[in-house]
Amino acid sequence: MTEAEAWGDDVYQPDGSEIREDVGLLDYEDTLEGPLGDPFDEGYSPPERPLGVQHTGVTAAERQRGETLDERLAEEEPELPPLDGDGLGDTTDTDGELLDDQVGGRRAGRLMAEDEGTGPVSSELNARDLGLAGGAASAEEAAMHIVDEE
Repeated sequence: MTEAEAWGDDVYQPDGSEIREDVGLLDYEDTLEGPLGDPFDEGYSPPERPLGVQHTGVTAAERQRGETLDERLAEEEPELPPLDGDGLGDTTDTDGELLDDQVGGRRAGRLMAEDEGTGPVSSELNARDLGLAGGAASAEEAAMHIVDEE
């Protein structure tokens, strides 16, 4: 068979010297996961707050000893006194902005036109709430509130 007549697997067959052994897990720089480069160059983002560091019972000895009543009472947060204010708006130390009774108090989720967007466009902006979506809402979606019809 000449080289012009060779098809598919007949063209090239690797011999045993080219077969690689399974080397197990790849090194970090050999994977396609994450950024390529030195992991120390990426930096570290610590958590927003220490988790459990200031609480009793973090170590095994503390868990075995248990919490005393004084320690439990020290962790309680006191009730704050009612804030002074003039009843205007949502701030206490300024005149604030008057509360708008035209805005509902409940947040709306995804909105869909009554005809589900298939009918003619009208000047009325009525829609029904389909519930919250799984992802984070955009600023426009978060600004939508439900106003009950009177």
